[in-house]
Amino acid sequence: MCMVSSANLCIICKGGRNLCGNNPCPLLTKFNMENKVFKTIGNNFFGKSPSIFVGRSGYPNVSVGPMGSLQDDINDNPSELFGKSYQEIINQRSLLLRSKHSESVFSKSKFVEQNQEIALSSRNVDIELEFKNKPLYNIKFSDVIQPMGPSVSVKKFGLAENVPIPRRVDSLVNDEVLSADASFALYKFGYDVSKISTILSSGILGKEKKKKLVPTRWSITAVDDIMAKKMMIKIREYREIKEFMVFSSFYMDNRFEVLLIPGSWEYENFETWAPGSSWGFAIDNGLNSQAQNSNSNEIRVINKPQTLVEYEPFEGRTKYADQEGGGYYAARIAVAEKLYQMKRQAKAVVFREVHEGYIIPLGVWQVRENVRNAVKSVPKRFSTMKEALEDISSRLRIDMKKYVEKSKILRQRRLADFLF
Repeated sequence: MCMVSSANLCIICKGGRNLCGNNPCPLLTKFNMENKVFKTIGNNFFGKSPSIFVGRSGYPNVSVGPMGSLQDDINDNPSELFGKSYQEIINQRSLLLRSKHSESVFSKSKFVEQNQEIALSSRNVDIELEFKNKPLYNIKFSDVIQPMGPSVSVKKFGLAENVPIPRRVDSLVNDEVLSADASFALYKFGYDVSKISTILSSGILGKEKKKKLVPTRWSITAVDDIMAKKMMIKIREYREIKEFMVFSSFYMDNRFEVLLIPGSWEYENFETWAPGSSWGFAIDNGLNSQAQNSNSNEIRVINKPQTLVEYEPFEGRTKYADQEGGGYYAARIAVAEKLYQMKRQAKAVVFREVHEGYIIPLGVWQVRENVRNAVKSVPKRFSTMKEALEDISSRLRIDMKKYVEKSKILRQRRLADFLF
């Protein structure tokens, strides 16, 4: 029997934080795949590299290396995956080879420098790899990072061409600028957060004495957090919106509803996982004698929706959003981008309902792109909270009363509530 301290341990962990002590996650191992194309890989690789990957295991000694496209010239920008089917995404991502070489996060080796060039490049780069052993064929799934195909340890690595690095980017990374400020400068240059997270991960940003490799999983959430915080400095100075606004998006069996409420900046994010989705279950901890089967070692599953909520006040939050992790920050940056573009501030509530069709996690990119897709649409406008919540409720499965009960923002009383 798997003993856990909370009924929703799996929904908090999402297979990436090893909260139950099982590594790898026993609920994801059944999705491991072996594609016939992997068997054609020999002892070396020549082809395009769209990006790099930095692991977190063993930190501060980590595995770092370039990704390699096993077929065609795969783009690593997750925004280009939006709208594709599960099978298309898994097929494409399973064709990305992850190469690995152990380095200290403080390393300044030639191997690290070449990875930094790939991260800074304006396009995919030709590389050559010689392997230490045969690639492992298990595709990896995560709640934060995109799926990846086979992995292999690297004996030799070289760039097979001169790497094109934009002049102003090269100038920026050579300046004594804090990594957060450099990241936001890249964002204002027009770089998407996925590219910025790769650059941050490579250890090229920041003041010279503090430069270090950042595990990819951490850099993705760090960049979402940094960009939103930078934009919120201005957002808090903007005028408040005058009416309730509702935006919607549905993709990959994820339903997103974004509610903007007149008032000063606050943010709240709900995640509800339906039974049958990636984490739409609760594990019985063995304390319920009626549910426990003492003769079985199987995990006992409680078949009911699981809801998490995270909140931040006007001043922002200093504590990491443990309950929702990267999904909280991925949704928040998309909302911040919209308010920043509108030059307005508002209270924001994001409802995410994950339905049973979302059977394996594909990374927080789909949260970010789903919310971005929602706020691109023309909003529905309402004069009262009641009207806005009734509209949202018509598309959600969970009774709105249950959300209101858990919410700090939705339970607030406004002056208008007493006047009308």
